[in-house]
Amino acid sequence: MSPETVSPASSYPPADLPPARARELFRGGTRVPTSGYSNGYAQANLLCLPRDLAFDFLLFAQRNPRSCPVLDVTEPGEVSASVFDGDLRTDLPAYRVYRDGEYVEERSEVTDLWREDLVSFLIGCSFTFETPLLEAGVPVRHIETGGNVAMYETNRPCRPAGRFRGPLVVSMRPIPAHQVADAVRITSRYPAVHGAPVHVGDPSALGIEDLTRPDYGDPVEVREGEIPVFWACGVTPQAAVMASAPEFAIGHAPGHMAITDVRDSTYQVP
Repeated sequence: MSPETVSPASSYPPADLPPARARELFRGGTRVPTSGYSNGYAQANLLCLPRDLAFDFLLFAQRNPRSCPVLDVTEPGEVSASVFDGDLRTDLPAYRVYRDGEYVEERSEVTDLWREDLVSFLIGCSFTFETPLLEAGVPVRHIETGGNVAMYETNRPCRPAGRFRGPLVVSMRPIPAHQVADAVRITSRYPAVHGAPVHVGDPSALGIEDLTRPDYGDPVEVREGEIPVFWACGVTPQAAVMASAPEFAIGHAPGHMAITDVRDSTYQVP
C-alpha cells in the first residue's frame, strides 16, 4: 500500500475507527498524521531508549511533567504496553530514528532496528483533548484543513536530569478570542495529556519568531479575531534526544501518534 492512502479494509471515517483498526491501517502502510483519528481514545507520543538511559529519561519526565506526562513504560524489549495492545514497532504511521543525537531517517516501521534492551515510553499527547474541544464548539484548525498540528521549539529550557536536557517544545492552535477561556478550562481537565496551555498570545515570549515556519508539523493559519494558544508538546523528548545525543533512540514522527486502547475520559479530572 502506498503512503497517504486509506485501506479499503476500513469502511469507517478516521474519527470513527476503533484503535485496533487504525493500527491495522498504519501497519499496512497508511502514513498520515493521527489528529482526528479514533475519537474518544487517547493518543500517545513514543520514545524508545536503551535500558541504560531509561532511568535518566524517567527522571527527566518526572521533572518536566507538563511536556512529558508518562502514560506507560515497558520492560526492556517489550513491543506492546498495557495502554497499547498493538506492536510498537509497526503500528504507528511513521517513526523517526536517531543516532548520537542526529535525526537520520523517517520510516513506516522499525522491526529490523529493534533491540532487546529498548525501553519504550508512551507519553501523553494533546490530540487526546481535541475531541472535547470540538464537542464544545472550539475549532481545531489543523483537523479542519486535514493537516498536522504546528509545533515549535521554544527558548524555555526543560529542567535537566542525568544525561538529558533540552528545550520545551509546544504545539499551537489558533483559538477565537471569545473561546480562549473555554479552551483553557477544557484542556486543564486533562493533565495527563499536557493539560492547560503554557502560554496564550505573543509567540515572541516563547522565542518563536515566525508562526508560519514551525519546527515540526504544518503551518496553521491564525485568522483575524483568533489568538495563538500554546500547549506543552510530547515532541519535547525528541528535542532532548537531539540536545543530549544518546547513541540510539526511536521516536514517533511528530503528529504520527500511537493510538491507545484507553478512553480519553480516563485521563479527565473533575
